[in-house]
Amino acid sequence: MYRALATANAFVDAGWKVTVLTATREVFEFQTGTDIELERKVDPRLRIVRAPFSWIRGEPDLAKWSRARIASNLLWSFMRAKSDRMAFPEPVYGGWKKALLDETDRIHQDDPVDLVIGTANPNVDFMPGWHLYKKAGIPYVMDYRDTWHLNVYTDTFVGSRLSRSARLEEKLLRSAAEVWFVNAPIRDWHAKTYPAGSSRFQVVANAFDPDFAQAFAGMSKPERSATEGLVFGYLGTIYGPMPLRESLEGWRIARSRSELLRNSRFEIHGRLGHYSEPDPAILALLKEYAGDGVTYEGPVSKTAVADKYKGFDALMLILGKSKYVTSGKVFEYAASGLPIASLHHPETASTSILSGHQDWFPVPDLLPESIAETILKTAQRAAVMTSGDYARNQAWADHLSRDKQLQPRIGHLTELVAEANNG
Repeated sequence: MYRALATANAFVDAGWKVTVLTATREVFEFQTGTDIELERKVDPRLRIVRAPFSWIRGEPDLAKWSRARIASNLLWSFMRAKSDRMAFPEPVYGGWKKALLDETDRIHQDDPVDLVIGTANPNVDFMPGWHLYKKAGIPYVMDYRDTWHLNVYTDTFVGSRLSRSARLEEKLLRSAAEVWFVNAPIRDWHAKTYPAGSSRFQVVANAFDPDFAQAFAGMSKPERSATEGLVFGYLGTIYGPMPLRESLEGWRIARSRSELLRNSRFEIHGRLGHYSEPDPAILALLKEYAGDGVTYEGPVSKTAVADKYKGFDALMLILGKSKYVTSGKVFEYAASGLPIASLHHPETASTSILSGHQDWFPVPDLLPESIAETILKTAQRAAVMTSGDYARNQAWADHLSRDKQLQPRIGHLTELVAEANNG
């Protein structure tokens, strides 16, 4: 969400007229969760067009259920899933293709489009660009916030290389004006798997927003009483094969060995799972460690994230093992200037992002004992950090800002479109 919002705003700032094609508000409010406060960051010059989307999962309004669904929700769901995949080879979202293309044609008819950027997943988001490319030769950009056929945790190809979706992805990649990936390992995997068009594959890292970094200028240590310990924080979504239990167990061990940490707490902010309701299994795991100073604080509006960081003494970076996983929060962690305990396998892609950060403490492995040692080192450093230390780390992170990532691409695409129009 943050990447898509920042991209649209950046193109507007560069002088482009931008139309955003998205789903209806109800989809976000009732299904995926939303951040109402973040709407203040939407540039008023953006034109927002909403294509209706009917989600198979958890429709809360029974008045919208058909008679067939009421008679047998199981059979209805099975037939709906098959129908969605026929429209586009992607579960859940495939059925959105028609609504997207109908709105795409209306947008192009009202005010001819020069460039389309599709950001995925869902991968059906790539269809408007492909549609206008085939129909009118309009260049399109594929912005991969995730991967389509790469399982980033097992390093394997998802499905068959001869499947309908794999063949479609190959066509899309071959014809795109540019393809953006969040890090070099993912780009390189796609270049090897789909060599046609790979010269146009680019790395556009998730990065952090410049105004986010500005909020930390002159940051000082949080004021605490003599009996209070430190506050460790985690901000982000918890999902997938993350070493959460190992991290919590390491935290418990570290607290048993340090008076400073016995008076400290570990706050977790963000979503538990990908939907608006917290994942019950993750929630139950966090409750197991409630007696160890671990608290779950729920989601945080993007507009309040900087203030949350200012209340922490140190950060916990918990990620699943993968040479392809960078995550978006690693950039904000770096921008904050706070010391970071990296509780993830060294092979994870964020390791290369944080290398050079002077107050970064990575674990050698994911054994709770090793995690405990890393947390202890981070706590010792956090206890003596100064405003100068924070400022030094923030200056180091400047190269990770979003404008450093987006501006070269916007400049190139502006030239590309200008040349096409002149031709």
